[in-house]
Amino acid sequence: MEFATADLIDEFGDELRSCETQFRQYGGRTTFAGPVATVRCRHDNGLVKRLLNGPGDGRVLVVDGGGSLKTALMGDLIAGAAVRNGWAGVVINGAVRDVAALRTLDLGVKALGSNPRKSAKDAAGEVDVPVAFGGVEFRPGDWLYSDEDGIVLAERDLLS
Repeated sequence: MEFATADLIDEFGDELRSCETQFRQYGGRTTFAGPVATVRCRHDNGLVKRLLNGPGDGRVLVVDGGGSLKTALMGDLIAGAAVRNGWAGVVINGAVRDVAALRTLDLGVKALGSNPRKSAKDAAGEVDVPVAFGGVEFRPGDWLYSDEDGIVLAERDLLS
């Protein structure tokens, strides 16, 4: 799947929502897209682990960690499971860890930053609920397109 988010904006204009958050790129795949699945959690990656250990079917997991950098919500082991299970990418409004290993994985990974501290594993939070950050709402089933320019969202698949 080849695209540029700038070209999508030029072609589809007001149909797209553009995320204003300036994420850092951590994964080995810098361009990725897919239907959105969501998790809202804070300092606890139990739900992130559960989802990424299940079938991805080309989806992108959007994790709203409240913008906290206190603990990492994903590291190399969970990201490796995401690759094995067919996830296209993960966008984390929070931190990751094991960044050298993340760069080697065929997975799109965007996060605010990194922190070596691991998070709780209680699976506290919510799954498949709308989450909002960066001036946009990420709704389960939306299509997310991400590249080095940023993230845009659409209500439908724009490339098929």
